[in-house]
Amino acid sequence: MAGKYVVRTFGCQMNEHDSERIAGLLEADGYEQVDDEELADVVVLNTCCIRENADNRLYGTLGHLKSLKDRNPGLDIVVAGCLAQKDRDEIARRAPHVDVVMGTHNVHRATELLAEHHEHGNQVVEILEAATAEDHEMFPSALPVVRELGWAGWVTIQVGCDNSCAFCIVPAVRGPEFSRPFAEIVAEVERAAADGVTEVTLLGQNVNSYGRDLTLRLRSGEATLDAVTLAGAAWVAEDPRVRPLFGDLLRAVGTVPGIRRVRWTSPHPKDLRPETVAAMAETEAVCEHIHLPLQSGSDAVLAAMHRGYTAERYLERLAMARSAVDDLAVTTDLIVGFPGETDADHERTLEVVAEAGFDSAFTFVYSPRPGTEAAEMVDQFVDHAVSVARIESLRAVVERSSRMANEARIGRTEEVLVVGPSRKDPDRLTGRTRQNRLVHFSAPAGTGAVRAGSYVMVELTGATTTHVSGELREVLSGPAHRTRIPVTAG
Repeated sequence: MAGKYVVRTFGCQMNEHDSERIAGLLEADGYEQVDDEELADVVVLNTCCIRENADNRLYGTLGHLKSLKDRNPGLDIVVAGCLAQKDRDEIARRAPHVDVVMGTHNVHRATELLAEHHEHGNQVVEILEAATAEDHEMFPSALPVVRELGWAGWVTIQVGCDNSCAFCIVPAVRGPEFSRPFAEIVAEVERAAADGVTEVTLLGQNVNSYGRDLTLRLRSGEATLDAVTLAGAAWVAEDPRVRPLFGDLLRAVGTVPGIRRVRWTSPHPKDLRPETVAAMAETEAVCEHIHLPLQSGSDAVLAAMHRGYTAERYLERLAMARSAVDDLAVTTDLIVGFPGETDADHERTLEVVAEAGFDSAFTFVYSPRPGTEAAEMVDQFVDHAVSVARIESLRAVVERSSRMANEARIGRTEEVLVVGPSRKDPDRLTGRTRQNRLVHFSAPAGTGAVRAGSYVMVELTGATTTHVSGELREVLSGPAHRTRIPVTAG
């Protein structure tokens, strides 16, 4: 046994997925997972830099770990992820007790960098700037995995982003857009299904542009893999143009035996294409839910953000999706107080959000991220008190549509994937519908234990802004996943 480890994750699903792979590498190297840093020989902090307080959270945690390391000098501390990619030198300077600093493209090197630290006894800092067509190892999904949830799997289909949104740091820390070969993704989903995973979530910074770079390489003669492996049989047989492959991928993943639900995040509205919507409508396993970030309803603000669409164009894409996919739930992201946003811009956002009728939304007050274009617009920053007032009015509009959408479900009986006991009431269960609605429900006496990962039918009897509630009516199937073990690709 090499020792014990803890991985702490800050940030989005991409960070969570990276953490699962770091854990897989550590366990493949002989480490055992524990929950308490006091018991650990290795602590990994996998960081995010999207939000304003990300660095405060990191350095606060590192301060706690310094006192722990003073008591236990043999403790190894690893800082990974987006903040490490962006602030490598700052982390090394401010926290010399950190043993390894590694970036977003170094996940596959986690145990090697630890070994290098052990061999030389020095702080190791390694940041790869970008992936290349030959770097198949850099995809987290190509590594061993320790899944947080045995029935659910994250699958990276793409890393990086080619967009230039003025508020976003992702291109700087994740690099340019790079898609994983089509056949490798399908093969990983097949392995996950064989391991008992029934729900997969396809991950990328802009998933619906997936594969455009692959087909470009094939058409330009620069590909190092054959066309079927790289772009899929449908592209080769039906439409070998330079185009995204996301619709093809949804169909292929959605027909893998054992996979009951396919989710994906996040798309860009400007790239939501009819073939993607058609694949959603025609592939039974693909869930009736789309997270489509609007960010603002003002055309002036959208232009300043470099979003590539107008509010009217967004609503047209939304209408296209809703007309094709029955019972589609739509969630979104919204930012208030972007530099230069006026009261009129905010009022327009309220109008568009009301018209869109979102099922729910993540709402944020703009915070400048160093290294982004918007962070330099200091003379246009919106007063914080104004932004706070605006977000309250925005949330009121969102909450009204959320409550109406949830109340409209009352009386229906819906399929729910059981997540486990409710945090607030352990006598009730919690799960998610296909539309990704949170459900709290009771099981009648005599039903017996319903394990996490089961599929059940729940009659919905109540609703709030944030969730629906109901009563268990039928258990469709128990969990298929086995005891957690590392799974190695290929």
